[in-house]
Amino acid sequence: MKLAFALILVFNFSQCVAGQSKVIAICQKCEIKTIKEGVAKASDFDTLLIKKGTYKEFNILIDKPLVLVGENYPVIDGEDQGEIIRIVSDNVTIDGLFIVNVGTSYTTDHAAIRVVKSEKFLIQNVVLEKLFFGIYLEKSSKGRVYHNKIIGDAIDEYNSGNGIQLWYSKDIVVEKNIVQHVRDGIYLEFSDNINIKDNISTDNLRYGLHFMFSNDDVYSHNTFENNGAGVAVMFSKRIKMVGNTFKKNWGTAAFGMLLKEINDAEIMDNTFEENTIGINIEGSNRITYTNNNFIKNGWAVKILGACYTNRFTKNNFLYNSFDVSYNSKLNDNVFDQNFWSDYTGYDLNRNGVGDVPYRPVKLFSYIVNKTPETIVLLRSLFMDIIDFSEKVSPVFTPDNLLDANPLMKKTR
Repeated sequence: MKLAFALILVFNFSQCVAGQSKVIAICQKCEIKTIKEGVAKASDFDTLLIKKGTYKEFNILIDKPLVLVGENYPVIDGEDQGEIIRIVSDNVTIDGLFIVNVGTSYTTDHAAIRVVKSEKFLIQNVVLEKLFFGIYLEKSSKGRVYHNKIIGDAIDEYNSGNGIQLWYSKDIVVEKNIVQHVRDGIYLEFSDNINIKDNISTDNLRYGLHFMFSNDDVYSHNTFENNGAGVAVMFSKRIKMVGNTFKKNWGTAAFGMLLKEINDAEIMDNTFEENTIGINIEGSNRITYTNNNFIKNGWAVKILGACYTNRFTKNNFLYNSFDVSYNSKLNDNVFDQNFWSDYTGYDLNRNGVGDVPYRPVKLFSYIVNKTPETIVLLRSLFMDIIDFSEKVSPVFTPDNLLDANPLMKKTR
């Protein structure tokens, strides 16, 4: 605790002259008993040391550079009255608080912590429960949301909010947070240059991650598991998704990740395991898919309309019901040097590359796209026969949709 407190002081007081700031204690037996009173009496760059206890407060407005640090996780109980903490100043730190009972509203997005038009903020080591929205960043930049735990109790989409939300924000790091049981775990809209890393977003009502109109963002080493529909990535450019895990997102309309109108992106070193659809792709172009693992999905990759000049190289396709689904007879995408567990070819010269090209699209997947009810015939001998005939002489699937250099061993 002493080390963390020292780090906070360094973070916030870098612009201050030593000796100008002071520490203000808040507790039931202290001179200052409420957080609101502490904020009112504090000067710029002071620290409010909130002692262990329960503080029944809401609509706490932080309009000056301050540090709010909790001692042994004091509880701030909003009693379902509305928003609890609103930050409208630069250089604010919130650390070590337990915040509960954010008020639900059908007209206002009440949040446990909202940051508005602010820079250089830090929100860390905060626990949020019984919330509407958790941490909401609005038109803010150059901040960090680090090592928080956000546990909601969402049942229906219409009366639940998101765990971490960014709106018209930029240059933010969201790192090592745990988000569960909210509507969308992490949601971004019109937010550029965001770094989302090492978060765990699970058991959420709709999406583990959902972002739209957000460019030049990096998502790395996150886990998105058992969410209602998976992860939705829409209308964005120059995205990097590296080393993430998309797992057990099951349902009739679920997927590991949905890509819609995404261009010029890199998707590499990710694992898509036990999802209804690993990646569902629509209207997305110039994307490279490299060193990803597709394991035991219903469909590993489902490609819909208007997808051009994408490259799938050195990926592992392992034990999926369908490796690739394609709904067009035209193909402008490249599959090369991937490992396919269903590949039955040979390698006579032992160079690690199969001598016979692999066609990843089964005729049966084409039939299922047209008539979903036929999925009940998945393991039938009849389907094996027609799939074999389509491989020999393609009629319904693109003739050039093949991997000419299938690998004999997994890439990693």
